[in-house]
Amino acid sequence: MTERRQLRLGAVMRPTTIHTGAWRYPGAYPDANFNLAHLKRFAQTLEGGRFDLFFMADHLGVLNMPLDALKRSHTVTSFEPFTLLAALAGATERLGLVATASTTFEEPFHIARRFASLDHISGGRAGWNIVTTSNPDSALNFGLEEHVEHGERYRRAREFFDVVTGLWDSFADDAFIRDVESGVYFDPAKLHALNHKGAHFSVRGPLNIARPIQGWPVIVQAGASEAGRQLAAETAEIAFTSQSSLADGQRFYADVKGRMDKVGRARDHLKILPAAFVVVGDTLEEARAKRAKLDSLVHYDSAIASLSVSLGHDASGFDPDAPLPEIPESNASKSSRERVVELARREKLTVRQLAQRLGGYAGLAFVGAPAGIADQMEEWLLAEASDGFNVMLPYLPGGLEDFVDKVVPELQRRGIFRREYEGATLRENLDLPRPRNRFFDSAEGVADVSS
Repeated sequence: MTERRQLRLGAVMRPTTIHTGAWRYPGAYPDANFNLAHLKRFAQTLEGGRFDLFFMADHLGVLNMPLDALKRSHTVTSFEPFTLLAALAGATERLGLVATASTTFEEPFHIARRFASLDHISGGRAGWNIVTTSNPDSALNFGLEEHVEHGERYRRAREFFDVVTGLWDSFADDAFIRDVESGVYFDPAKLHALNHKGAHFSVRGPLNIARPIQGWPVIVQAGASEAGRQLAAETAEIAFTSQSSLADGQRFYADVKGRMDKVGRARDHLKILPAAFVVVGDTLEEARAKRAKLDSLVHYDSAIASLSVSLGHDASGFDPDAPLPEIPESNASKSSRERVVELARREKLTVRQLAQRLGGYAGLAFVGAPAGIADQMEEWLLAEASDGFNVMLPYLPGGLEDFVDKVVPELQRRGIFRREYEGATLRENLDLPRPRNRFFDSAEGVADVSS
């Protein structure tokens, strides 16, 4: 009998939920972003639910939004990722710990050193989400008056990846012999200086940390542009994506996996995980009521600003409690406007409800009873629209506990999600190969994920 495909689950924590009304939800912890005790319990709950990973998103500046909107959002600030994940490593044993680190404003040696350290501290559970920073306000924090051009950011990112992974390969896995009798700590023949000179970086090396426990931390990428898809096909082992329909998911999945074929990588060496906002109720009606309550907590001034941006039209004069009126053509994104109009028509939302939906979270959402949510996740998995999901939780701790206590058992009952972790490292649990050390390993028996 053929074994069923297995669902992979990450949790987008940042370090808590992304919905801007979540901190106001009844029973939620308003201070969770900066409360380490809460965050430890969240991580332990995820591990109890056998999640693959805790994902710590990051940004390098206050988000470029109007101040009146910013002042109402708990997502504006959060802990620095490495500091938090190192602390969570001591509170967990199997949960993967994935951090965002930008290639636009960092140096490769710093990133290589931090992730190698996190991988050792966690016993082999680190993952690096490679991003090219797009927020123009972040550039102002690094001495730049203008943001780096999109194509240039991706060219820098590709070389950045080569340098970081080369630094991780500085030592052979068996370099540290620690022979007490002879007094030899490591074998110099098992040390390699990178001596990289490229268009963006000149890095001698070697890295002053032993090779990471996993060989390399798991490589994660989240770009959806042409350059981002190609970078994922060439380098990534997890792709965080944002498709909002099954058909869109299938197209993205086929495109990126097809690119992997062309560069000679095995398709199962990359796990594609769309973001999915999940609201669980004992019934569909209860779940919808929870979503409506959550969306209602998004302040109207912030919500209507989000609606205006999406429509490319000032919506502040619309009747909040009436249906969405006809929207005139503009120079804004036509696809964005059409998606918003279609959402309003399909769910019969008033202007207020639509604005609050957009001001909270408007992407892919699974809202319903546990069996219904499991049905949708299983459909995406079997239809090759995803390899799993990067779950966005509606509020904490209740939304997390609902998912772990009610949805996870349903997924396990269907045989598409683990009951126990497969191993001790993130790579083992994701069924990803150990990367070849390009300087010391033969090409046989180990994977080259840097095609």
